[in-house]
Amino acid sequence: MIPFLLAATLLSLAGLHFYWAAGGEWGKRVTLPEIQGRPAFTPSPTSTVAVALALIGAACVAILRGYCLLGSFLGSLAHWVAVAIGVVFLLRAIGEFRLVGFFKRIRGTAFAKWDTRLFSPLSLFIALCFFFIAAS
Repeated sequence: MIPFLLAATLLSLAGLHFYWAAGGEWGKRVTLPEIQGRPAFTPSPTSTVAVALALIGAACVAILRGYCLLGSFLGSLAHWVAVAIGVVFLLRAIGEFRLVGFFKRIRGTAFAKWDTRLFSPLSLFIALCFFFIAAS
């Protein structure tokens, strides 16, 4: 059940990134860290699609590790990729100590509020799910 829910979550996030890459605006304002009221960076459509594709790849690893016999043993490529993806999401949750993550210093922005309430906890949850399926 966990691999399926994890994959569904990642595919939903991928769909949102494709939407933004195509020019969609819903939710976009609160998804970028801000410095003095301006986005800290402006992702290109290409980089946004790259994130979406990475999320799809992560969803495939979750399914492969969770449900396929070839990916089900410890030490398999799927095992180590699941661990690596878990580490990436854990690092995202921890953050870079300034704008992003649980330990950010800049907290008064719309992004910071959403990051504290949703983005960082979701990243931690995804990391823990990957660690769980890697260990299963």
